[in-house]
Amino acid sequence: MTATYVLDGARIRTLEDFWRVIGEAVNGPGGYFGGNLDAFADCLSGGFGTPDDDDYVIEWREHRLSREHLGHQETARQLEIRLSRCHPANRPAVAAELAAARARRGTTVFDWLVGIFEDRAPGVLRLR
Repeated sequence: MTATYVLDGARIRTLEDFWRVIGEAVNGPGGYFGGNLDAFADCLSGGFGTPDDDDYVIEWREHRLSREHLGHQETARQLEIRLSRCHPANRPAVAAELAAARARRGTTVFDWLVGIFEDRAPGVLRLR
């Protein structure tokens, strides 16, 4: 039987909200399912609360609302955080991404998350 985990997009206004909501959906209150993009990708690869046989679905309800909240403004906020922490050699690339986000161009946090789903767990995500 396929396990279904439901994300309430109305509760996702920031990337930090996403980490909390998906953690709770998969592993219950206070649950963990990634706290950064790399950890999230690892969690989707299995063994962090999802069935080991990959027979599961993550249903992202109200995803349009999440797409709006995880758009360019949130992307710029996340890139500002990344820029403040990244290795000096990476700063020019992150600064360029930040400039694009501020100009409402380029990929968004929502795009990053969907891309990780598609890369690490193809077919698992259902946008509703």
